[in-house]
Amino acid sequence: MLTIKEDKGTGVVTSVPSDAPDDIAALRDIKKKEALREKYGIEDKMVLPFEPVPIIEIPGYGNLSAPLVCDELKIQSQNDKEKLAEAKEKVYLKGFYEGIMLVEGYKGQKVQDVKKPIQRMMVEKGEAMIYMEPEKQVMSRSADECVVALCDQWYLDYGDAEWKAKANEALKSLETFCDETRRNFEATLAWLQEHACSRTYGLGTRLPWDEQWLIESLSDSTIYMAYYTVAHLLQGGVLNGQGPSPLGIKPEQMTRDVWDFIFFKTAPFPKTSIPKEHLQKLRREFEYWYPVDVRVSGKDLVPNHLSYYLYNHVAVWPNDSGKWPQAVRANGHLLLNSEKMSKSTGNFLTLTQAIDKFSADGMRLALADAGDTVEDANFVETMADAGILRLYTWVEWVKEMIANQNNLRSGPTDTFNDRVFASEMNTGILKTEQHYERMMYKEALKSGFFEFQAAKDKYRELAIEGMHRDLVFQFIERQTLLLAPICPHLCEYTWGLLRKNTSLMKASWPLAGPVDEVLIRSSQYLMETAHDLRLRLKAYMLPPKNKKGDTKPPAKPSHCTIYVAKNYPTWQHSALSLLGKHYKSNNGVLPDNKVIASELGALPELKKYMKRVMPFVAMIKENLEKNGPRVLDLELEFDERAVIMENLVYLTNSLELEQIDVLFASEADDKIREDCCPGKPFCVFRSEPAVSVSLINPQPASGLFSQKVDIRQGDSRDSIVRRLAKVNRLIKDLSRVKLMRYEDPLLGPRRVPVLGQEEQGKLPISEKSVFSINVEEKKITLADNGLTVDIGDTLVYLVQ
Repeated sequence: MLTIKEDKGTGVVTSVPSDAPDDIAALRDIKKKEALREKYGIEDKMVLPFEPVPIIEIPGYGNLSAPLVCDELKIQSQNDKEKLAEAKEKVYLKGFYEGIMLVEGYKGQKVQDVKKPIQRMMVEKGEAMIYMEPEKQVMSRSADECVVALCDQWYLDYGDAEWKAKANEALKSLETFCDETRRNFEATLAWLQEHACSRTYGLGTRLPWDEQWLIESLSDSTIYMAYYTVAHLLQGGVLNGQGPSPLGIKPEQMTRDVWDFIFFKTAPFPKTSIPKEHLQKLRREFEYWYPVDVRVSGKDLVPNHLSYYLYNHVAVWPNDSGKWPQAVRANGHLLLNSEKMSKSTGNFLTLTQAIDKFSADGMRLALADAGDTVEDANFVETMADAGILRLYTWVEWVKEMIANQNNLRSGPTDTFNDRVFASEMNTGILKTEQHYERMMYKEALKSGFFEFQAAKDKYRELAIEGMHRDLVFQFIERQTLLLAPICPHLCEYTWGLLRKNTSLMKASWPLAGPVDEVLIRSSQYLMETAHDLRLRLKAYMLPPKNKKGDTKPPAKPSHCTIYVAKNYPTWQHSALSLLGKHYKSNNGVLPDNKVIASELGALPELKKYMKRVMPFVAMIKENLEKNGPRVLDLELEFDERAVIMENLVYLTNSLELEQIDVLFASEADDKIREDCCPGKPFCVFRSEPAVSVSLINPQPASGLFSQKVDIRQGDSRDSIVRRLAKVNRLIKDLSRVKLMRYEDPLLGPRRVPVLGQEEQGKLPISEKSVFSINVEEKKITLADNGLTVDIGDTLVYLVQ
């Protein structure tokens, strides 16, 4: 066997090819390779007649787990080391916890239950002896290989049934913040037996009943937090304990009876020279601070130190669960730029260097964003740089809003997007508070900064009428408070910009108002619809190629008709009704697709739609997992058409269209009615005929230049001005634009404008004017006050 180490033990091991992948691989190698047998002087009769003997039945793997897994992974020989490691990982753990013995005397018993009795039986018969070894090679600092010395030793019997049961009871009420941490605790408590709790040298406390031994660190530091509750009264502010006691208590006065009085409510008053009021003060202090609210430590300490921490608390307070630990927060290790930190490779960053490079708040932001729970957090320097830019952008935006607050909209906050923004802020506050309470800082940063900022950006984009001043400053104040635990310095500065009288540290957590979930989902629907419309417009502008391989792209559309459906098409309605019926009757579980397909196939109205029905069912099932049972509703929970109508200007501008019409699908043809369903509008693009005119600005030094603008049938003055503002971003206030035509449309544009007399030879176009076009002749006329005039090919605009 190639994996045997001749410098470990005797170099001889028992072979268990039925359940050990390495062993079956070695047996197969020696059986099929004659040269290998000759090399080691092994005769055929020693190996060829033998097959693995079943000794353990493992659920899912049978009674020959090793051969089965080796065949599944296609392991060819002992040289397939990676596959063999994977095979061992699969069968060893499952075999130990779920395996059932097949051997006489232990038949029907679990492997984990018989391991100790078999070990004891073999030792008693003289067939085995107990020895210990490190899991892997351990080198000392003097470069010597370490061995385990089996000496007389003191052990803590963590395998004691009563003690283990108490520890498991404590674990049930323990908040672990993460399922993986809980599973690690459960696994540790399941296998933990005796633990050597002492050593002969080093730092530590003497074992009270055998002072030649020191209590080793993992066992000694499991309950010191009980001492922390009164340390300030015993040793003041001196860390080494040598300072004067504020209560005048000497170390030798702190006898076991005194500690019992402090730690146990039922303990009698001890015989001591310590004044009673001092002892009662110590007890009150302990009772005030205990239990430990949360212990934060590395994930590598769950299998030992943190498990001992639970054991020792239930040992000291077996009948007072109110003193047991409340929570353990295990964290992973910290990677730097996706690699393990190491001084030897140069991949490390000291705290001082980090703060000099990224600032304190920049570091705090990047560390919070690096990762939560027991996963290894990854501090990436490029992400830290990006985070600092985000913070800078945020502060600059706050300054801009403060400087321009008089230009923000005032009045009632009752538009669709005002109400959505208010609800999204309240949602952000609630979610962020929950994440902070669970110390999930990455999630808190996500909901309390990134998503909070995204809600503001969406509001700014959608609020065509302008952002509301009250909501903007409410957002700034709330954002500052939500980010303060992570970036306190920057948030204190922002708080000062808002001219608050007191420090941010004295401010209360923001109170969340009502959250309208339906309103938020309707806003999400709007964003999804806008995204879908943009994709459809892109597809419209890139039609499929013809047989010759070339194609002429259509003209950019100017108009769009959006069709919305009040109800699902008949075939979708039937499918949803059936799914909803199963969902309710089976407590939220849908049957297999075969069952659904057979039931839907039996419905006569679905006969001709069966090719489309099952893909639709698959999509509904997928959405059901993401969005919950509301996807089975036969009608939307909000007015789809009303949402689109309230945001028509935004949709029109974002698609760069002239006009969008919104109709019900019932007014369309059969194809549109079939493809349109609630929540999935259907759109049709079209290009309306137009004639171009030049719009010139004669005002000197205005920065406003000539623009080509299309005129369409029935256009008004206001529609022309809006079109002009789309192509000329310098025009912000449309009410200040004056549109004019030449008195002489032929000679007017050719005359040199006179400085200060920009309106000379021109006539204003009124609000009631209506444009008409003749596409064939490229001619534009204007109907104004009962007169119809030719305007030529040039108009004038002035910005007052």
